[in-house]
Amino acid sequence: MSRSTEVLYSNDDYLVRYPVHSPRKYMVSQHLQDKGLEFTTEFVEYPDIEPVCKELGVKPTSKKEDGTDLYTLPAIYDPSTGVYVADSFPIAQYLDKTYPDTPPIFPRNTVGLHRAFTLSFAQHIEPLWDFIIPYTCFMLNPRSSEYFRRTREASFGKTMEELIPKGDGAVGNWDVLREGFSKIAYVYSFTDDMGPFLMGDEITWGDLLLCSFLSWMKIVWGEDDQKWKDVMKWDGGRWERLFNDLQKYAV
Repeated sequence: MSRSTEVLYSNDDYLVRYPVHSPRKYMVSQHLQDKGLEFTTEFVEYPDIEPVCKELGVKPTSKKEDGTDLYTLPAIYDPSTGVYVADSFPIAQYLDKTYPDTPPIFPRNTVGLHRAFTLSFAQHIEPLWDFIIPYTCFMLNPRSSEYFRRTREASFGKTMEELIPKGDGAVGNWDVLREGFSKIAYVYSFTDDMGPFLMGDEITWGDLLLCSFLSWMKIVWGEDDQKWKDVMKWDGGRWERLFNDLQKYAV
C-alpha cells in the first residue's frame, strides 16, 4: 500500500522558511507527520484554487453567499485509493479511517466531541480575526494578496487597514480574546493530572487545532511582537508549554 500523499495548499509561501502558515494547512501537515505518512506538497495561488479543484475533481467544501459552490484548500490526493478529500476535518477523518494502524487523531470514537470542541474554539477566538487577517494579507505575494484583500474586504465590509483594531477598541477586543483563551484553558484543566494535552497524555485533533493557530500567530506577528509574547504568558504559560510540546510536528 502506498504511503505517499499529495497535499494541495493555497500559495502562502511568502517566506521560504515558513512555506505553510494557514491553520488548516498546518494541521494537515502535522497530522500526516504524526501518522508517519510521506507526502509531497503543491502550492496553488488563491485565484487558481477553484479552477484547479474543478479540474482535479475536488469537491466544494461549502457555499458562497450567492449560493454558488465554494472551493477551498487544503485538499489531499491519496494514490493508494485514488481519492481526493478537501477541508482539514474531513481529511483527518479520512486518514484515521484509511490508515487505522497509525496513531489516531480521534481516539476512541471522539470525532463528535472534537467537532464540538472545534465549534466552541472558533467562538472563543473570534476577536483574533481582526488582529491577524490584515497582517496575513500584507505578507502574501502580490497576486494572492490582491485576491485575498478583495474577497475578505467584501466579506468584512471593511478595508484591511480599517479592520486592524485601534485605540480602546483594540484593548477591548484583546481582552475578549484573552478571556476566550482562558475558557479554553478551563477545558484543558480537566486532564491536567494526566498530561498537557486535551485528552491528557495523547495528542489529538484539539491540540493540533489550537497549536496550528498559535503557529499562525507566531509567523504573522513575529516572535518579538508584544501580542505573541502576551499570548505565551496567558493562563500561566499554558499555551507556551503546549506549543513547545508540539514543536516536533512543525513544518
